[in-house]
Amino acid sequence: MKKLIIIFAILFSVNAVFGQSLKSVKVDSLVSVSLPSSYTKKDTLGQQIYTANSDLGYMIAIRQANAKDNQPLQKENDLNAVLKKYIQGIQTQSGNGSAQFIRDTTIGTLKAKAFTLFQSDPNGESQFRNFVLLYTKDVTYTFEYGYGESRKDLVKSESKAYFGSIKLSPELQRNDQYVDTRPQTSNSTITVVEIAGGALIVGLIAWLVFRKRDSGQFA
Repeated sequence: MKKLIIIFAILFSVNAVFGQSLKSVKVDSLVSVSLPSSYTKKDTLGQQIYTANSDLGYMIAIRQANAKDNQPLQKENDLNAVLKKYIQGIQTQSGNGSAQFIRDTTIGTLKAKAFTLFQSDPNGESQFRNFVLLYTKDVTYTFEYGYGESRKDLVKSESKAYFGSIKLSPELQRNDQYVDTRPQTSNSTITVVEIAGGALIVGLIAWLVFRKRDSGQFA
């Protein structure tokens, strides 16, 4: 009974602190997300990276401009193929990570992919990294929430609040992702523009940020 009381006390305390310290941050003129007020921002390799810690985990939001000669995707299948490449790139750069629970989601009127990257550590604490990937013709957005396995049952409300705070301008519409937004009746035969290199950069930077914070964050 005493153990249950302690757990509920921790949950209430963390949720209260997190809710009070949230601050809406403009990633750019079209996208915003809420982060703890102590967040930091870095510009590197043409990316804007926002990072923040909470008592339970950490949050990362990355804005990466796509190549200037990036061609518009034609159909939903092309978008799915691009997002699949991003997931593969992040998984590869993580080393031993395994992408799990890959699923479609929507943010506003736009399609996105959500998944969890699990990284097993037999000599320490295994890590979970929840992702939401949002692609538009001009910019790709990566949102991440990471935590240690021992906090798995405690972070649900905080993680949900973080991802639920992603807001899009009404200017962003489905045709900012792909041209033909009509319901598809067959697989697209359009060749998807190769942008996996960008995904590898995103995955690598996010991984380096994670590794840099790892020793102190989950101590």
